[in-house]
Amino acid sequence: MIVLEVRNLKKSFGTVHAVQDINFSVKAGEVFTIIGPNGAGKTTTLEMIEGLVTPDHGEIWFGELNWDKHAKVIKKKIGVQPQSSAMFDLLTPEENLNLFATFYDKARPTEEILELINLTDHRNNHVKKLSGGQRQRLAIGLAMISDPEILFLDEPTTGLDPQARRNIWDIILQLKEFGKTTILTTHYMEEAEKLSDRVCIVDQGKVVTLDTPSSLIEQLTKEREVRLSFLDGVEAAEEANLFSKKLKSVTLTERDETLLKLWTTNPEDTLYDLFGFTKERNYRVEQVSIREMSLEDVFIAFTGKEWRD
Repeated sequence: MIVLEVRNLKKSFGTVHAVQDINFSVKAGEVFTIIGPNGAGKTTTLEMIEGLVTPDHGEIWFGELNWDKHAKVIKKKIGVQPQSSAMFDLLTPEENLNLFATFYDKARPTEEILELINLTDHRNNHVKKLSGGQRQRLAIGLAMISDPEILFLDEPTTGLDPQARRNIWDIILQLKEFGKTTILTTHYMEEAEKLSDRVCIVDQGKVVTLDTPSSLIEQLTKEREVRLSFLDGVEAAEEANLFSKKLKSVTLTERDETLLKLWTTNPEDTLYDLFGFTKERNYRVEQVSIREMSLEDVFIAFTGKEWRD
């Protein structure tokens, strides 16, 4: 079931065309991630969907609801965790949650939220004393207090250490188990690849591609990069290089001193043939690795830009 549909969304700020023509739909219960280089229009798109910014053109539908006619109803259906969260530093997490609960007709019990975001042991500490990761978890808890159907998380793990980041991942995956729909923006490719049901890459205000992480990676290339380093010097690496060029599955080879890199459509057969060759010549292989393509490779291929935090 489609819970959100965005059609021909456009937004300009003076001469800057932040969002030029955005179209996508989000299914119930999925983690839908929007990624793109800085200035691509991710945050502006999210703010229009959240009702914080008015589009110049286009439509935003939550099922049969839109912002023009059903703003009050939509506000009860969504929860928003912006990049800069508003919380009261001199109150505790429990007090913040209780306060935010009074803003809604229906609210989830504070105890449940504290457990979900793993702040039960810090419920009575002032917010100003919380770590960055704990504050981010509380921000998600505040977005969840109204028990929304759709949750918007704008770069929730930016600036966090790896452990704190993975704590946020656990919360997002738990929300998915609860059947919540999460719309996420992130700067981290590993995060998008591990959490997302589908990924939407945005560049220059437009959607350049949209699919599951695995499908996007598979569409990029069928080839895999194989690396072998030789203990027996440059001569061994060069002979292995010449042998590899004759293999049907190998599309390209590169040699850098004793390191041989090759690209193959069938890594298993290629390595079988190569190891047969090295055994026959008594060449010793020091290291071997197969590099799988990642979502970062997809990002660079579609945007022509290296990822920037």
